[in-house]
Amino acid sequence: MKFFVAQLLTETNTFTSAPTGWAGYEEYGIFYGDASARDPQGFGAYLAGVRAAIEGDGHEMSESLCAFAQPYGRTVAEVYDQLSARILQDLEQALPVDGVILLLHGAMVAEGLDDCEGDLQRRVRELVGSDVPVGVELDLHCHFTQEMQRTADVTIAYKEYPHTDAVARARELYSIVRDTALGKVRPTTAVFDCRMVGVWHTTREPMSGFVRHMQSFEGRDGVLSVSLGHGFPWGDVPESGAKLWVVTDNDPAGAQALAERLGREFWDLREATRPPVVEVDVALDSVLAMRQGTAVLADVADNAGGGAPGDSTFILRRMLERGIGNAAVGMFWDLGAIHICREAGVGAVMDLRLGGKCGPASGDPLDLRVTVKQVLPVHSQVGLTGREPLSCSVWLRTSGGIDIALASVRSQVFGRDAFTGLGITLEDKRLVVVKSMQHFHAQFAPIAAQVLYVSTPGALRHDFESIPYTVRDLNYWPRKPDPHATSAA
Repeated sequence: MKFFVAQLLTETNTFTSAPTGWAGYEEYGIFYGDASARDPQGFGAYLAGVRAAIEGDGHEMSESLCAFAQPYGRTVAEVYDQLSARILQDLEQALPVDGVILLLHGAMVAEGLDDCEGDLQRRVRELVGSDVPVGVELDLHCHFTQEMQRTADVTIAYKEYPHTDAVARARELYSIVRDTALGKVRPTTAVFDCRMVGVWHTTREPMSGFVRHMQSFEGRDGVLSVSLGHGFPWGDVPESGAKLWVVTDNDPAGAQALAERLGREFWDLREATRPPVVEVDVALDSVLAMRQGTAVLADVADNAGGGAPGDSTFILRRMLERGIGNAAVGMFWDLGAIHICREAGVGAVMDLRLGGKCGPASGDPLDLRVTVKQVLPVHSQVGLTGREPLSCSVWLRTSGGIDIALASVRSQVFGRDAFTGLGITLEDKRLVVVKSMQHFHAQFAPIAAQVLYVSTPGALRHDFESIPYTVRDLNYWPRKPDPHATSAA
């Protein structure tokens, strides 16, 4: 049998005015049919994992596009049109195929198009017809729309945040698509709209237990897969929000009953699973009260992985105002500052204006006296599947003893080597501030005496009850105490 596989990933923050254009995709590499071979440790790892499974079964894989862009604003219409057209062109040339596997995000928005994944899936379905199984993998921060459900035979979302299981879920998806093509199963899907907006970390209870609970149903009583799409709070589109769906083997009633059961169990956890986000000064008070060890603060509102610019100054400003030193902060995205430091060279001592350049959510720029400690023309960090490019990067040290890491590629912090690769030590620091929301956790928790999630007036607001939506329905928790009752009424 022959399976067609393509990958197109980005997450859109519709509150960010800056667009995602060609450069956003090109800095991570756009691969035309060879990502599994050329980039198996990067974003090609998803395709490489699927290829290994397909070829391990003695089948053929027709590989198409692999493209990823760091989350930001809406993808430029022409860019989406050309990327999607390439996938469709490759599919048409590959026909006939026995199955299609699309590795997507689920929260991609283009200019004039709120549901890119639904649009792509619809056109794929039109090409292959109703008899060829189409399987889709989604990031758990997806908008699982009715169009996406209608045009796929089976959809599976990652279960973990951080997304440590993306390759495993892709291989799981392939196995269901394969069995569907062989006539062994007939997937049916039912969805429960949880009517919730938020962020849920699966690294601690009760969410880690809920993930295990979902998995306990898979593989028995005809249940093929259970997914919880957390939704992406900063995507103002009609069908956003948390949804739980169940895929069964030709048992629509069983799928609906289990989806509602698990969806309501998740609803019952809503208060216990709120992210423990605190204000800046509360976090810094906690750091100053520590007698020993390193505190790690997550600057969640300036997480590039959610579409933030990566140059906000709110936390660093308060650290300076409160005289907190022996600290590290990163990764700042400030191309002008990087250029100046590169020209000045290692060892230069100078006055530098840093950050606060991308709008009100970035805060005001900081004027600092700094020493250029390191300039790396090419830098990278460990990512979810391999290496993440940071390109030309700089280590600065302020006169007050704060080490600041700057990167030319806008990215959240994943690994400690984002700092240590520049020469910045971490275990001896009193405080490490990472511009990330949760993907830092696996690498930084082992060195942390405490991990704190810090709220600022940045681009990713965590007051979910007052996010200024203009498109999506406002009947959701926590804006409404019981949106299910309101909806029923």
